[in-house]
Amino acid sequence: MKKKLKGRFVIGFDGTDHVIIRDGEVVYDGNEIIYVGKNYDGDVDMTEDVGNSVIMPGFIDLNALGDIDHDIIHFEAYDHVLNSLWPSEEYVLKGTYEKMTPEEEAFKSRFAYAQLIMNGVTTALPITSVFYKGWAETYEEAEAAVEHAGDLGLRLYMSPSYQCGLTCTKPDGNLTVRFKEGEGEKGLERAVKFVKKYDGAYDGLIRGCLKPERIEMQTEENLIHTRKYATELGVPLKLHAAQNPFEYDYIKERTGKSPVEYLESIGFLGADVGIPHAFMLKGTKWVQDEGDDLAILAKHGTTVIHCPIIIGRTGRHLNTFRRYCQRNVNVAIGTDTFPPDFFGVIRTASMYSRMQEGTAEGSTYADIYRAVTLGGAKMLGRPDLGRLCKGAKADMIVVDLDAFHMGAVDDPIRTIFMCGNGTDVKMSVINGRTVMKDRKLEGVDLAELKAKGQAYYDKMKYGYMERDYQHLPEEEIFRPSYRVE
Repeated sequence: MKKKLKGRFVIGFDGTDHVIIRDGEVVYDGNEIIYVGKNYDGDVDMTEDVGNSVIMPGFIDLNALGDIDHDIIHFEAYDHVLNSLWPSEEYVLKGTYEKMTPEEEAFKSRFAYAQLIMNGVTTALPITSVFYKGWAETYEEAEAAVEHAGDLGLRLYMSPSYQCGLTCTKPDGNLTVRFKEGEGEKGLERAVKFVKKYDGAYDGLIRGCLKPERIEMQTEENLIHTRKYATELGVPLKLHAAQNPFEYDYIKERTGKSPVEYLESIGFLGADVGIPHAFMLKGTKWVQDEGDDLAILAKHGTTVIHCPIIIGRTGRHLNTFRRYCQRNVNVAIGTDTFPPDFFGVIRTASMYSRMQEGTAEGSTYADIYRAVTLGGAKMLGRPDLGRLCKGAKADMIVVDLDAFHMGAVDDPIRTIFMCGNGTDVKMSVINGRTVMKDRKLEGVDLAELKAKGQAYYDKMKYGYMERDYQHLPEEEIFRPSYRVE
């Protein structure tokens, strides 16, 4: 079916950058855009006028949450509680434990992916937490995620994550990593098997990727094998690195190098690699060691996946978004938390960068949105994503400008990212399919989904107490904001 969308503004693409088209139109045939402009004179099967709205490329979330958010437990924890949130060394050495049932773990991605679509995410590369798990994702969890994404219509880059070790807390309260022989290798094998089976599923909506867990939880051998398989399979790689002082010091002690230097030394880096967070780099305010990790990342075309809200909750920030871009490092954006609201993420990223740089130049909402769309597409090797132009995939969202909180409408990008939020996304089209309209997902009871999500969270939460090395009482590990009566 050939369909035309009309709106007050369309964010098109001129081959180099986004452009604003007043009273614009987007025409798509099946899953591909065939026209973006003002006056399409060809025949269409259906025309829909979305009125006082912005039609724009959907958000590419390269660190999208794929489970029920645990950060509401973590982000205001006092210092003496923080290491209690990791499993104790004793707990890890006893064996592998899973708090949640396979059915519950299969459910969580449906909850998370519904959240993503409702907030305007059209492409996601998810992450799931290992804080409360016995180990990494299972093959069955990843299969359920594919089924949910296919049903809901979300474009997804997926395979089960894997790890060789697990960060845990020693009896003295310090963090360490405990490894389990063979686990990382088996996990990589599962991921490769998964990619070979599901890459291209659901009319190309599902694509493979390799997602080893954090750098400190991998052996060098497994990282080298991961790099080899990613090249052979032609899929992107995502690895958390340079994201906290413990990890930086741990890698430096083992290798004598920064995490980025170490990854370069083993041939891991490349244009198909995305590193979430990557703010603890030599040459930034966070590291005193001499060196220039930004130059290394730029040299290899490696993408930094900036998640400003989740980093900001720890009191840290990228140093700086503008500077990374000026050093020719490709920057993409991730949410990494609930809600996956890119309006707030873009505001936060812009604010942190401007506070340090002292100027709007290079840190505007338009600059960050460019990273969300074009930067994300570049890391995935997808020139057909993150833009509205002839030949691109029909992935777009409609943002309503009528809500009172939008205020006076000026420049559409500046207006929506200054005043809007995820609930202003009133329509989402992915791969030519309208997956959300008028805040409704086809076949999904959001109230029922939320109730199930709450039940999952309540059960998951109390698993923390079983693993706590200090065995803190409930009211201390889950400190209420005020006294509860």
